[in-house]
Amino acid sequence: MEAVTELDEASLRGQANVWKYMLGFADSMALKSAVELRIPDIIHSDGHAMTLSEIARSFDSASPCPDITCLSRIMRLLVRRNIFTAQPDGGDSGETLYGLTHSSRWLLHDSEFTLALMVLMETNPTLMEPWHYFSQCVKQGAPCAFEKAHGRDIWQFFTEKPEFNRLFNDSMTCTAKITMKAILTGYKGGFDNVATLVDVGGGTGSVVAEIVKLYPSIRGINFDLPHVVATAPVYHGVSNVGGDMFDDGSIPNTDAIFMMRIMHGWSDIDCVKILKNCRKAIPERSGKVIIVDIVLEPNGDGMFDDTGLVFDMVMIAHSSGGKERTESEWKKMLEQGGFPRYKIIKIPALSSIIEAYPV
Repeated sequence: MEAVTELDEASLRGQANVWKYMLGFADSMALKSAVELRIPDIIHSDGHAMTLSEIARSFDSASPCPDITCLSRIMRLLVRRNIFTAQPDGGDSGETLYGLTHSSRWLLHDSEFTLALMVLMETNPTLMEPWHYFSQCVKQGAPCAFEKAHGRDIWQFFTEKPEFNRLFNDSMTCTAKITMKAILTGYKGGFDNVATLVDVGGGTGSVVAEIVKLYPSIRGINFDLPHVVATAPVYHGVSNVGGDMFDDGSIPNTDAIFMMRIMHGWSDIDCVKILKNCRKAIPERSGKVIIVDIVLEPNGDGMFDDTGLVFDMVMIAHSSGGKERTESEWKKMLEQGGFPRYKIIKIPALSSIIEAYPV
């Protein structure tokens, strides 16, 4: 590469870009601190914009002497990132009032639709450690980054650490609510003419229960590993069936199969196995599989296209062979699994819906 002899504007922008991404972790750490301090909740509860002193006085009793200067510096960055607003209070004090934005409203702990727990999970030091092993993954391959960091895969780790398992399940429940809202408003007619619906990998059944609530004529079946469905609450119109989606004939016969954010956690080979088992469980002519997952647009400029690529990095960090996929990758995998025809339906969410048909 030829040495740069003149720091022209393009070169300076290149340098600025490197600094930006080198220190990109600072954004997530500042965001994490705001969630841990419950700053969005404090401002929301007060009902109007607040000064730093007012915010600090609302911290829990374990913080008797908060550092206002440190807080102001964190808030200054988060204002720059449009997480909070800042404006003069209009009085003689010259203090700044901090308010909520559309972004910080997604960080309210007690909101029906919140990303607060997902922020805490993804920024947890234990879950961030695998990110330091990406170069080893490139050079050495398997095992995955999480195993390199912790000596076992993420599911084993969660089994041994109930507190992490709880955080993971709670954060997944929160994000599932957000996605389900988008599905139920944006997937018009998708569940019409479905008498029986099996949610493969449905966890404790809350997702299929939401669908049945809106479509009461559907008989919902929540299908997951026996120890998972054993803890599932009772939902009207939903029955729980224990089994393994990798076992031939284990998935109950049904009109349609629903899978939300399941396929991205598995390799192509594993996904083809799952799809073949789904294929056996649905009718030849009228059956379909409804997959809710990210469809990558590497050159796209959509609202969530950049986040989709970042989520693919999350899969390197936390899964064993999982990945986010482009449409061409989905097409190839679906065909191998016995689904030669499909269509992609955009919904107002990070994920899309992929309807796959056996004929």
